[in-house]
Amino acid sequence: MILFVVFLICFCASVAGAICGIGGGVIIKPVLDSFGIMSVSTISFLSGCTVLSMTAYSVIRSKRSEVSRIDQKTGFPLAVGAAIGGVLGKNLYQIIKDMSSEPDRVGAIQATCLLVVTLGTLIYTLKKQSIKTKVIKNAVACVVIGLGLGMMSAFLGIGGGPINLVVLFYFFSMDTKTAAENSLYIILFSQIASLLASIYTRTVPEFSVITLVLMVCGGILGGMAGRKVNKKLDERAVDKLFIGLMVLMILINIYNIYKFM
Repeated sequence: MILFVVFLICFCASVAGAICGIGGGVIIKPVLDSFGIMSVSTISFLSGCTVLSMTAYSVIRSKRSEVSRIDQKTGFPLAVGAAIGGVLGKNLYQIIKDMSSEPDRVGAIQATCLLVVTLGTLIYTLKKQSIKTKVIKNAVACVVIGLGLGMMSAFLGIGGGPINLVVLFYFFSMDTKTAAENSLYIILFSQIASLLASIYTRTVPEFSVITLVLMVCGGILGGMAGRKVNKKLDERAVDKLFIGLMVLMILINIYNIYKFM
């Protein structure tokens, strides 16, 4: 029963993640934390693996199609920065974990950071029509921005989440669907780097193989379903879904902070 619930959470989160470009981890991580069925470290790792599988599928399908919205001139430098940031973020998480005498304290820190990010994203999304955006094309600037995104996503164990979209909206003036596709591309690189860092440093937590398989399957199937739904929705519908998810995540993170504290 628990495994079915975990699969369902990953599937639904990945559907929403593929539609909105938030990767699904921003939903999977806090929801599983709230259930308390695994350790914080295990959830962070498995959530990252699930997001990696979903984004890999989505990006590959996007690249093979003739309607890809991924802009390589900015997307590739962002992805390179995200890969470097993914390694740094994973190391930062491990340092804080090793320094903490209580494992739940790391979960509280993650939930607090995620709450701040999600709340800020919601406020920006509601006011984005009145905010003047930029169009950055400098490759070095793109790498630096990508580094920050990758570091934050790896530390929080969410893949990329809503902060990617805000950055793509503001710094690159992308519309909702273009930002969603480029966000998944960035998430893919940061998660590959984060996973390799965990393997290299031998900090992979203990977990059930069947749990990993079900979560990855949920991620891939959710990504497939999400891509189909995304094609049928206009940008206003995607924005409404995104706002609804942010409100839900804010409430869950508030609960998680209370629980871990």
